[in-house]
Amino acid sequence: MLKKILVGLGIVVCIALLFKFCQFRKDDDSTLDYNTNLIQQQIVNVGKLVVTEGHFAEVITYKNQQKYLMNMLSFEKKALLVVNADVTVAYDLHQMKYDIDEKNKTITIISIPKEEIKISPDIKFYDVEQSKLNPFTGDDYNKINKQVRANLAKKIANSSLKKNAQNRLISELSKLFILTNNLGWTLKYEGNTIENENDLTQKIKL
Repeated sequence: MLKKILVGLGIVVCIALLFKFCQFRKDDDSTLDYNTNLIQQQIVNVGKLVVTEGHFAEVITYKNQQKYLMNMLSFEKKALLVVNADVTVAYDLHQMKYDIDEKNKTITIISIPKEEIKISPDIKFYDVEQSKLNPFTGDDYNKINKQVRANLAKKIANSSLKKNAQNRLISELSKLFILTNNLGWTLKYEGNTIENENDLTQKIKL
């Protein structure tokens, strides 16, 4: 009789332990799902355009000559151009590629999109001189627009605008690092583990 009671108690204990184990596994899975959803939501939050804006101004003198009769006659057209341009540098993080490894609690940033530079010039003409034999045409305006954009591209490259945009990008990605770190996850970029916020600047090369 005692033996039956002990066997019965043993069965009850086993069932209780099995139930607790299953409950623990369920809670663990729920926590993992919750953390994964939090990380995905944070990626959505930083997936906006990270934009830095700048303004540039320059003055250009445009000249063009048409020559005739073995260069004995020439007709010149010229104009003074005042250019004011608004420039934006943006990163569309919706295009960022990443992988979430729930088993190893690791999120790997595979690639970050290149910056998008938008130049919006406002060109005003002053002191326009032209002749009927050499008037301003659509080709001139195309050449002027091309020259203006080329000059602005050089100014942007030599300015702090792109660097400021990169700093804004790192600031957005640091939010993702802080969240993953607080949840006990690991953030990686191209095989490199991001161990602190300074690593974002050192290891994320754009």
